[in-house]
Amino acid sequence: MIKKLLAIVVATTVMQGSVLAQESIKVGLVNIDSGPFTVLAPFVQDGATFAIETLNAQGGVLGRKYALITQNHVGTPAAAIAAVNRLVEQQGVTFIAGLSSSSTSLGLAPKLASMNALFLDTTAAADDLTGKNCQPNYFRIGVSDGYYIKGFRTLLKESGTKSWDLLMGDYALGHDYAKRFSALVQEKGGSVQKTLFPSMTAPDVGSYISQLLVKPADGLMVVYPGTGGITLAKQQQPFGLFSKYKSVLSVYSTNDTIISAQGDTTAGMVSTQSYYWSMPGSRNAAFVKAFEARFKRKPTYLDADAYMSFEVLNAAIAKAKSTDLVAVRTALAGLKMMSIVGDVEMRAADHQLLRPLVVVQAVKAGEGKGDFVLKSVEPVAQAAPEASSECKM
Repeated sequence: MIKKLLAIVVATTVMQGSVLAQESIKVGLVNIDSGPFTVLAPFVQDGATFAIETLNAQGGVLGRKYALITQNHVGTPAAAIAAVNRLVEQQGVTFIAGLSSSSTSLGLAPKLASMNALFLDTTAAADDLTGKNCQPNYFRIGVSDGYYIKGFRTLLKESGTKSWDLLMGDYALGHDYAKRFSALVQEKGGSVQKTLFPSMTAPDVGSYISQLLVKPADGLMVVYPGTGGITLAKQQQPFGLFSKYKSVLSVYSTNDTIISAQGDTTAGMVSTQSYYWSMPGSRNAAFVKAFEARFKRKPTYLDADAYMSFEVLNAAIAKAKSTDLVAVRTALAGLKMMSIVGDVEMRAADHQLLRPLVVVQAVKAGEGKGDFVLKSVEPVAQAAPEASSECKM
């Protein structure tokens, strides 16, 4: 009788272990479905979906597949915190990635430890997130503002442009870029003539365009993302605003997520991005081919960064041989791996992913159509800013 009971216990244990091995690893995606960032959300969703499909086709990790659960919110810090809390409390999710503004991430990051969540930020760029406000459970996959500023230092030197006008969205990031870009211009012996801050949600930016048309400088720097970038590009075209400048630089104001809506209105504008589909490397070429077959379009930088968020997480879970939050967090810090953008490293000092930066230029691609050409890929050694001494984990 005892032998029979032992046999039943052993059989039951083996069966439970087998069932457990088959249970999915739930991972979360937070996305924004309201405001100027809404236009970006589908790309983040597609990139995350493709990552999970690809990882599962490869067998998942630790003998388990992934299950992606998306939680949308309106894009405020409070809404993001509530969305992450729902994923943790209602869905049993520990590891989360997604679309986030800098203000949203700055509000969310300090709450992660108490919520028992780990966030791989796909998009937020504020330096403070990996600086004075760094957090143990926060990791950045996308590039930081420091990356962009270093890139612009090089572009300023190459352009030789001395006088600049600045058009910056009236929010924290726009004001920060205005200060930092102005400092760069002065560092290079140049000057800033006008600095304008239109609302991010303004339906008409005509008054700002009119101000810029009065004695324009030699160069224009624009930080006006999402739907705002589309509005600006279309409304300036009848006046030929961008053509009045010898150099037009941007962050977020034109990129491969919004150029289809902008058409050829941003032709000539030079932008820095975290990724572009024609980056070199066989791993990226395979990714682009598979992504295009799945979605009938080339991957954008947001598709790629969302994909990389889960690519990095998967590598950390495999390294940790566990899905325990502390074990995965430990594995992430200092993680080195080959990704679709080449060799990357999650810097342990501040949880910033060290990766290349790309420079692209908008061009005409037929009547009323726009596209990009890849101008350069800045290697990590040249592109990555130093870790902030203010980051204390």
